Amino acid sequence: MATSADRATRGIPVQHFIDGLRQLKEDAFTGVNGTLQYLRENAVDPESLTPYLFWNAQHYTRNLIDKTDLYELLAICWEVGMGSSIHNHQGQNCWMAAPIGRLAVQNFRLLSEDLAAHRCHIVPTNVVEITPANPVAVDPLNPVHDVHNPHELGQRAVSLHIYSRPFNSCIVYSVEQGSCGEIGLNYTSMYGKLV
Repeated sequence: MATSADRATRGIPVQHFIDGLRQLKEDAFTGVNGTLQYLRENAVDPESLTPYLFWNAQHYTRNLIDKTDLYELLAICWEVGMGSSIHNHQGQNCWMAAPIGRLAVQNFRLLSEDLAAHRCHIVPTNVVEITPANPVAVDPLNPVHDVHNPHELGQRAVSLHIYSRPFNSCIVYSVEQGSCGEIGLNYTSMYGKLV
């Protein structure tokens, strides 16, 4: 039987985390603080995530754990040095926790965007670290960011992402080229089974 001290250091099983997430009211997902507080108070036991973790040496993997009309919960697996494109979340809120490893989120300010012409102007702002003890929320007013597993840390990482409404595409950006465009999003696995 796990003691409360064990739960405090290891976290709760992911199924208990999902059960609690499903109890949150809609306003926890329309604002950022309610879900962020839930993440801070309910770290997930990394071992309980094992059935949902699939790795790929070429690219991070997106593994769907749970999905409702209000949110989707993904485990994203990052090999050493991997990162995402600079992207947004199509107007949806996003919260991230790192039950395994540490990740860096580089935020950007979008100064201009013309999707029809695939042109944009973005500038980097601050960097935020995601750790088991420091879950973060994406700023709804400046939601453009990338996520990466810093090479110098030398370890795999897993992040849990909660998106306030499921979405299947996002806008990606290039600082160097001043370009942007919409891409489709796919899952690597769903509910513990490869797609």
